[in-house]
Amino acid sequence: MKERLISLIESALDTLIDDGTLPADAKRPVQIDRTRDKSHGDFATNIALMLAKPAGMKPRDLAEKLIAALPSDSAVAKVDIAGPGFINFFQADDWLTGLLESALADDFLGIGRPEQPQTVVVDYSSPNLAKEMHVGHLRSTIIGDAVVRTLEFLGHTVIRQNHVGDWGTQFGMLLAYLEEQKAEEGERELSRELANLETFYRAAKQRFDESDTFADRARALVVKLQSGDDYCLNLWAEFNQVSLSHCQAIYDRLGVSLTPSDVRGESAYNDDLAQVVADLDSKGLLSESQGAQCVFMDAFKNKEGEPLPVIVRKADGGYLYATSDLAALRYRAGTLQADRMLYFVDQRQALHFQQMFTLAKLAGFVPEQTELAHMGFGTMNGPDGRPFKTRDGGTVKLIDLLDEAEERAYALVKEKNPQLDEDALRTIARSVGIGAVKYADLSKNRSSDYIFNFEQMLSFEGNTAPYLLYAYTRVASVFRKAELDMASVSGDFLLNEAAEQALAARLVQFAEVLQSVADKGQPHLLSAYLYDVAGLFSSFYEHCPILSSEDEGIRNSRLKLAALTARTLKHGMELLGLSPLERM
Repeated sequence: MKERLISLIESALDTLIDDGTLPADAKRPVQIDRTRDKSHGDFATNIALMLAKPAGMKPRDLAEKLIAALPSDSAVAKVDIAGPGFINFFQADDWLTGLLESALADDFLGIGRPEQPQTVVVDYSSPNLAKEMHVGHLRSTIIGDAVVRTLEFLGHTVIRQNHVGDWGTQFGMLLAYLEEQKAEEGERELSRELANLETFYRAAKQRFDESDTFADRARALVVKLQSGDDYCLNLWAEFNQVSLSHCQAIYDRLGVSLTPSDVRGESAYNDDLAQVVADLDSKGLLSESQGAQCVFMDAFKNKEGEPLPVIVRKADGGYLYATSDLAALRYRAGTLQADRMLYFVDQRQALHFQQMFTLAKLAGFVPEQTELAHMGFGTMNGPDGRPFKTRDGGTVKLIDLLDEAEERAYALVKEKNPQLDEDALRTIARSVGIGAVKYADLSKNRSSDYIFNFEQMLSFEGNTAPYLLYAYTRVASVFRKAELDMASVSGDFLLNEAAEQALAARLVQFAEVLQSVADKGQPHLLSAYLYDVAGLFSSFYEHCPILSSEDEGIRNSRLKLAALTARTLKHGMELLGLSPLERM
């Protein structure tokens, strides 16, 4: 509706420019806002106040001329002026009910397919294969996945890219220890030891620190690995396969849509690194600094005003993250033909990505029109406001966090529903526990830090996953009680009560909210919307009897409104990666 109104206003502005009321350069971007007080309409704009000065008119006088120049539109019932010159639009009732009918009849809830679908490459999760996934990987994984699901739902082609850390000097240490353990313990014992990657990594690090012979062997293996030695590559592939299986188990547990086919790690770009440096050199972008090959860009300077270097090859000939990131950008633009690239990486990497994106376009690795966006996020903190740790100060494994979430949810659900059988309890606990962890994150602005709190996130009150999940089951219970299928309800929408109108008006905003999530990479906008819809349904349920209504037309209308609420909540939660339940 916003886009429709903007188009109407722009047409009116053109008319006023053509007749000389407005100067030719007076056109401004039109902003449309939803009103809080519905007595002032459904939408409002301040465009008359913005253009009053260049028009040499009072804002209210200009507003009157704008209204007179507006093309007629079936979606608009009335337009009036408020205050110093705000223009208010009232949405036509039959237009609103038409939108409701379209949404209810469509698999995509009335959201049209894009005229020009984009190919969007999304870089997210990206764990280090040398270690098990920890809580620091949670935000990238679930925020990225929610945006990926939303983009696909809107009709775009999404290419997931799990840029795992599977290369570098640390792998020499790990391969040396893997080699040593193979010789000492054999395959069966080794597979058991690799079941705990964190323990394996610490043991390898201890050997590296304590034994010069081991350290020399580790360094030699790195050189052989990077030169393509078959023996080292086989050892490396074996280790990575075990580590990737750990990651996939986490993804499956979280309900994340990443698969092994989405993995394209740092090693995938190894053969292109020398060419990246050569191409930068051929474009005259390289400079030598203390033996290293660097790019200096005027846009990036330190506090002293000196250009910051982007080092692409070290003095010893080794490459850096910047080199592989440039290779990845070129691959995604050239081979994957991305129109848009989104990077869900800790916001502390903001400068790095600003440099990468600028350099990639400067070097011609990425077309100028391709959108490159770093979707940075804050940290998940403990009660002390510091990054979340175990009681002894160690890193919290993600699998341990999910185990605890499910167990806490199980105890909570069992207390509320002691009559449920074990299988039902476990199913509900999984949905509530995992959903609570994910939603606690997704309901926050991704750029903000947040405090991790089990008691708060598992509450059935407030903006939490249990509240939303329960709201959906509450709607579903209406149809179970009526012994009706949601798809079978017929009749017209009759929106006579304020609670009906408020819920209906919010439901038709689903497309607008999803577009904002896709544009901004901010799933918390969808979380806030779903929480709002759940609250409006609760008010509707309280003030507008559904099954007890004596008027069949009103009863059917309210059932249809309930059905659309259920479908909107279900689709919305699934886009966030939650698992809605029919019963709780």
